Amino acid sequence: MRSIADPGRSALMIRRLLIAALLALAPLATPAFADEPIQVTVADAFLELHTGPGKGYPIDYVVERDESVVILMRRTNWFKVRTENGREGWVRERDMELTLDAYGEPVRFRSVSRTEFMTSRWEVGALTGDFGGANIVNAYAGYSMSGNLSVELAFSQVLGNFSNGYIGSANLVHQTWPEWRVSPFFTLGTGVIRTEPKSTLVAADDRTDQFAQVGGGFRAWLTRRLIFRAEYKSYVIFTSQDENEEIEEWKIGFGFFF
Repeated sequence: MRSIADPGRSALMIRRLLIAALLALAPLATPAFADEPIQVTVADAFLELHTGPGKGYPIDYVVERDESVVILMRRTNWFKVRTENGREGWVRERDMELTLDAYGEPVRFRSVSRTEFMTSRWEVGALTGDFGGANIVNAYAGYSMSGNLSVELAFSQVLGNFSNGYIGSANLVHQTWPEWRVSPFFTLGTGVIRTEPKSTLVAADDRTDQFAQVGGGFRAWLTRRLIFRAEYKSYVIFTSQDENEEIEEWKIGFGFFF
């Protein structure tokens, strides 16, 4: 596992795995707007409905002033609405703020606040980096038991030049200052690592070993439900050989909280 990874194929595979993981996790950052639809009235000259949640989607329908629409869901700065005659489309947040609520007041929409960042219960994400000279790609999911303490489960794949590995771990994560936008944390955990040598010249058996690890890093709230995460870990692998193996790991990546 100490071998230097091939910077070609292994690096390309890691990038593809990381992109795929982030795309799979992205819908978790897009919750429904509300438990029940909310009806608002168009106060501007008109309200443009796009076919999708983005400026690149064409305008498919226009709602006139004094007509009402029902808000179905929210995706970042776009809202899916339904008109009185049943047409559905997507409207920009700045245009939705020109509508009126049931009391005739301008509608204002709440963004994800720092309080939600501090009090969120779940976090999922994907990281990539270096594991003892080999490339590593990692996916994790965490649950916050309190403002300072959370538990995480993680799965990693290690891509080396002479061997590959698979790591499953359970970790305790402690944040001393969870109210900070950039919040340091410390981690303690254990798990198993499966090592599969690539050598064809000399027969080598696959190995499954237990390990313990300690580490630290920081989480930085970027925007809405997106965070940047960087961490360092030091592993002690309890091998069946005469000496245990020590490996250092560095990883960076992104996560979503909800």
